[in-house]
Amino acid sequence: MTESTDRKIATMLNKVPEVTLVFWIIKIMATTVGETGADFLSTTMNMGLVGTSYVMGALCLITLVFQFRTRKYIPAIYWLVVVFISVVGTLISDNLVENMGFSLGTTSIVFGAALIVTFIMWYISEKTLDVQYIHTSRRELFYWAAILFTFALGTSAGDLISESLGLGYALTALMFISIIALIFLAYRFAHVNGVLSFWLAYILTRPLGASIGDLLTQDPKDGGFGISTTVINIVFLIAMVGLVVYLTFEERKKVEVVSA
Repeated sequence: MTESTDRKIATMLNKVPEVTLVFWIIKIMATTVGETGADFLSTTMNMGLVGTSYVMGALCLITLVFQFRTRKYIPAIYWLVVVFISVVGTLISDNLVENMGFSLGTTSIVFGAALIVTFIMWYISEKTLDVQYIHTSRRELFYWAAILFTFALGTSAGDLISESLGLGYALTALMFISIIALIFLAYRFAHVNGVLSFWLAYILTRPLGASIGDLLTQDPKDGGFGISTTVINIVFLIAMVGLVVYLTFEERKKVEVVSA
């Protein structure tokens, strides 16, 4: 088998997207939908936190089954999993804090430790934490476990920071945007490790998306714009669908080039 053929097969079997600007835009929107979607189901639809957790947990497991059964990266399935994991990660944190009485500090430490353990096990097993090349079921399992813990950690730590500092939704969002920008600059110009930079930014996009969601939907007297969660969910989902369709066409072009 030639090296060229090896590259073709490897490309076809990769299960994750390239980390581009579009990737981060969809990620932040998925995070915002995770925040507003959970609020919509539990409050607007009167499903409650526990009922919402059961429904979203089941949907998340179903989409993960489809994701693991695919042989290559399919944008629609991949991003659907991200949206559901975003909601589930949020709900796990909220259930522990609101229903079980754990403090945000405790849940932040627990999720942070779980993420570190996942990374250690991932590295011991695969000898790499590369997030650009996921091509085995075991590596993909570590990948999604890490993503789940980043959402849960981002929820707890983000709420802890925003409540402790009392900055309000707009300033909190600006703070997280600034930190993410600094991480990018450190990666781009100071040659900070790419994997470390990716996961730090990935964690921080969770509280950023939540802050954006709260800013848009909370009552004006509380510092928000008072837009309904239904409207925000529809607008963001339409935007995400448009970007995923774009990525789907781009992915097809890559396959055609590789196959040529």
